[in-house]
Amino acid sequence: MTPELLIDLILALLLLIIAWSALFAPSRNDAMAMFIAFGVAVALIWARLGAPDLALAEAAIGAGLTGVLFLNAARQLPESGRTTTPRKSTIKAAVFVLLSVSLFFLMLTGPVGEQLTSPVSDTRIVEAMPDAGVSYPVTAVLLNFRAWDTLLELLVLLLALSGARQLYTSSHISKAPQVAAWPLLTGWTQILAPLLVIIGGYLLWSGSKAPGGAFQAGALIASAAVTLRIVGILPPLRWSFWLTRAVISVGAIVFLMVAIATSLFAEGWLNYPVELSAGIIITIEIFATLSIALTLALLIVGDHEDLRT
Repeated sequence: MTPELLIDLILALLLLIIAWSALFAPSRNDAMAMFIAFGVAVALIWARLGAPDLALAEAAIGAGLTGVLFLNAARQLPESGRTTTPRKSTIKAAVFVLLSVSLFFLMLTGPVGEQLTSPVSDTRIVEAMPDAGVSYPVTAVLLNFRAWDTLLELLVLLLALSGARQLYTSSHISKAPQVAAWPLLTGWTQILAPLLVIIGGYLLWSGSKAPGGAFQAGALIASAAVTLRIVGILPPLRWSFWLTRAVISVGAIVFLMVAIATSLFAEGWLNYPVELSAGIIITIEIFATLSIALTLALLIVGDHEDLRT
């Protein structure tokens, strides 16, 4: 067994233990803490798999943003006592974990495992990198070689926001009296939010040559907006405000304009001229970051009169 495989097995076992602890935690606070730890462990696993972009997104959204939402939701719920898990449920969960681990080791030692651990050929990407406009392969794939995928992801975000607005109408707004934010949460947010915006800007800037990019930067900036909104520092985000709609739409609109322009004046849809690739990718990333940040924030805390109600 190699040291690398040992580290991976320890992370996999740690993930199972944390998941078990979150599902069968004796109290709500323990379950929330385990869920946040689960997001951190998943981020570490993504990093071990050589996907730092996904690791950053998981740490920001899975652990950070979702953890803040859980803490805010728990603050508005009545205190809960400690609970005990029925013995029958514990046995079922243990059997499920044992079966899952057994299947995992069978896959790892069989032909499927050999296929998973074999190196992936990236010869075509390496050959195309000099004309990509950026030096980081993941950004080149997302915004040049497979730019259509990224454009469709932006459109999916817009559709998700539209669907959420259809489900959540003004009649769902709570009329309960306001609950003041915890002083500790307010103070921590005043420190954390600027740091999130700065790190988001750095990820956007570094995305052309290192892990980062529009989605990671947008997720971090959205996290800052959500935390500020939760403690009441940021005013309500309203879809009815024309600037909100413009910022949310501008990412997809710029992307579509580039697609049309390249089809008319270049070699095809989203087939960038080599000499303009860097400028086009940076422009798309800047507007996409703004759209992603505001869309994610609006999906979570938008259109409420006051989140503290």
